[in-house]
Amino acid sequence: MYDITEKKIIQILKKSENQNKLQKIVDLIHKNFEKYNWIGIYFLRNNNLVLGPWRGDKPTEHKIIPLGKGICGVAAKSGKTEIISNVKDDDRYLSCFIETKSEIVVPIKKNNIVIGEIDIDSNEKNVFNKKDLIFLEKIADMLSKHIH
Repeated sequence: MYDITEKKIIQILKKSENQNKLQKIVDLIHKNFEKYNWIGIYFLRNNNLVLGPWRGDKPTEHKIIPLGKGICGVAAKSGKTEIISNVKDDDRYLSCFIETKSEIVVPIKKNNIVIGEIDIDSNEKNVFNKKDLIFLEKIADMLSKHIH
């Protein structure tokens, strides 16, 4: 599923209008990975992460996250991917949904500077693995060329 989704993302990035590209990608990833219950792209603006396109059962209350706050803010500040196997065990976690059990946050970088991130929640513990990490870091790298 990783390879198929990656190929479809490449097609979306080549063919779609700028405004729709990121939403189409979020929708595709959400549809193709049942374990990804909520996915959003945040953009870094004035030391805050601002929610852009997202897909999930319900909206998050965290539309703006200060740099360094929560797992998203920490990942954006450090520039390193964060994988949290059980969010209940991590006091940095900003609770959005009671159902969320695990999370992965992948910074999107341009010229080694964080410009945004991919945030994914799952309703299962220990769901994100090395394949997810490699896949999502590859996608983040692709997206960096399409975020201004």
